[in-house]
Amino acid sequence: MRRAIVGVCFVVATAAVWAQQAPPSGESYSFEVATLKQNKSGERGGGVRRLPGGRVTVTNMPARALITFAYQLGQYQLVGGPAWLADDRFDITAKIEGNPEWEGPGSGKPDPINVSMRKLLAERFRLKLHTESRDLDAYALVMVKPGVTGPALKPSPTDCKALAEQLRQGKLPPTASQPVNGVMACSIMGSIGRLAFDGFPMSQAAGMMVGQAGRPVVDRTGLTGNWQFLMTFAQERPVGAPAPPPGEQLPAPDPNAPSFFTALQEQLGLKLESTKAPFDVTVIDSVEHPTDD
Repeated sequence: MRRAIVGVCFVVATAAVWAQQAPPSGESYSFEVATLKQNKSGERGGGVRRLPGGRVTVTNMPARALITFAYQLGQYQLVGGPAWLADDRFDITAKIEGNPEWEGPGSGKPDPINVSMRKLLAERFRLKLHTESRDLDAYALVMVKPGVTGPALKPSPTDCKALAEQLRQGKLPPTASQPVNGVMACSIMGSIGRLAFDGFPMSQAAGMMVGQAGRPVVDRTGLTGNWQFLMTFAQERPVGAPAPPPGEQLPAPDPNAPSFFTALQEQLGLKLESTKAPFDVTVIDSVEHPTDD
């Protein structure tokens, strides 16, 4: 599961957590200066990094990932566009005008980097989009036995709203960034064969399972409140991830670990059932390959 690198913060969230938000009335952000170059190194990996002074660096990110990052979309939510959006990668060095501070995902305010990146995409990539609803093949996340959760799924003990306020005030205790039993407070984190989740409703848990399930997932568990779990399973690499370059090997999967679908049932007491569901998707109307500057 791919995550945007957004600097040091106790929350690592997916697109499902940071829903697309428009700037509040009277609040707008843009890059004061920005240089953009195509990255032709052939290296794997990349991300977005927040630096002091309103500076932002983007390293080796595909153009399609820039769009999903800017608008905080899941991969299945972005439709259309030419092949180079996934193939061509870019580096960006920029500074946000006015050096605004973001109060974090719990603040309800948009991230200045997201908003500024949308403007850069419109200006440099000539990107034009529209949103529409489509019925997509999906999975429904349901309980194996109604009202019975698995051993790894527990109500979250964390007050994420209080932690977000402490973060905003610069009073976040050092222990907030320390994982407990493998799970970091108020986080949604994924890696090969591992999902860690705390402090959010099950609808967000459903959203983080897209990479393993291979299609959108909707929450139909009926569980209310915020939840916590650490789920481990056998997986060689994330669904849809490119194969490693010749000569490079991923760590061997644990031969004793269950499959994702089995782990979901045994550890969380949940399962996935095929369904159709309406989803808002963002359609690329037009886009142009940018030139280096």
